[in-house]
Amino acid sequence: MSGSVLFDAPGPKTRRRSLIASTVVLALIAAIVVWIGLILAAPRKTSGGLTLPGYTDPSRWDIFADPVLWQRIGIGLLSTLQAAGVAAVLAIVIGIVFALLRTSVFAAVRIPTTVVLEFFRGMPVLLMMLFILLVASTGAFWAVVIALAIYNGALIGESLRAGLASLPRGQREAGLSLGLTRLQTKALIEFPQAFRQMLPIIVAQLVVLLKDTSLGYIVGYNELIRTTMNNLASFYGNRYLFSLFMVTFVIYLAVNLLLSAFARWLARRGASRGLRRGGRAETLEPDLALVPPPH
Repeated sequence: MSGSVLFDAPGPKTRRRSLIASTVVLALIAAIVVWIGLILAAPRKTSGGLTLPGYTDPSRWDIFADPVLWQRIGIGLLSTLQAAGVAAVLAIVIGIVFALLRTSVFAAVRIPTTVVLEFFRGMPVLLMMLFILLVASTGAFWAVVIALAIYNGALIGESLRAGLASLPRGQREAGLSLGLTRLQTKALIEFPQAFRQMLPIIVAQLVVLLKDTSLGYIVGYNELIRTTMNNLASFYGNRYLFSLFMVTFVIYLAVNLLLSAFARWLARRGASRGLRRGGRAETLEPDLALVPPPH
C-alpha cells in the first residue's frame, strides 16, 4: 500500500539511487570544505615579497585576547543596533501612514501617494543616504536612519495595504454600520487585523533593514563593519583583516538568525491561532472592544 495519497512509496531501486546520490553529494561537500580549509591554511605572499602565515595560523587571531578589541567591536555592534532600532520604529510609522494614504477613497490622495511609494521603492538606499547627507547635512547617523526608514517604510506600507485588501469586506461595512468614519474603521478594526497578518513579513523586512545598516560604512557612520574592517584593521594591521572579517560575519549571522527565528515563531504562532479558531467565522468583538458607542 502506498505511503501517501500523493505518490507511491519508493521501491528498492529508488531508495538505492537516493542513497548513492546523497553519499556523492555529502562527499562533494566534504571535499569542498577540505579544499577551502587547505586554501585558508596555506601561507600568503604579499606584494612586497614577504611570506605571511595562513589565515588559520594562531598568530592571526591573537588580538582577540585583548579586551579593548571586544569593547570596540561591542561599540560598533551597539551603533548598528541603535541605527536599526530607530529606523525600524520610524519605518513602521511611515508604513502605516503610507498604507492609510494608499488606500484612501480620494484619488487626489491615493495617486500621488502611489507615485511617491514607487519612487522610494525604486531608489537605491545608498543613493538616498548620500542625498540626505549631502543636501540636508544631517550627519552620518541620521542619513542612515532616515534613508532606511523611508525605503523600508514604503515596503512595509505596501505589505499593510495587501493585508487590508485581504480582509473580508464585511469588516469595513460592519464598522461603518456602527456609525464609525472610514478612518476610524481602518484604525480600530481593519489595521489591527492586517498588522497581525503581515507581522512575520514586517519582521522579515526589519531583518533586511538591519543588514542594510552596513551601507553606513560608505557615508562614514561607525557601524559594525566600519569599526572592524576599517578602524580596527588600520590599528592592528592588514594581517588581521580576514580574522576581523570572520568575527564580523559571525556576529551579523547570529543577530540575523535570531531575528529570522523570531519571524518564523510569529508565523507559526499566527498559524496556530488560525487553527485554534477551527474555521469559525471572524467576529468584530475583539477589534471593537475599544470602539466608542455611536452617538
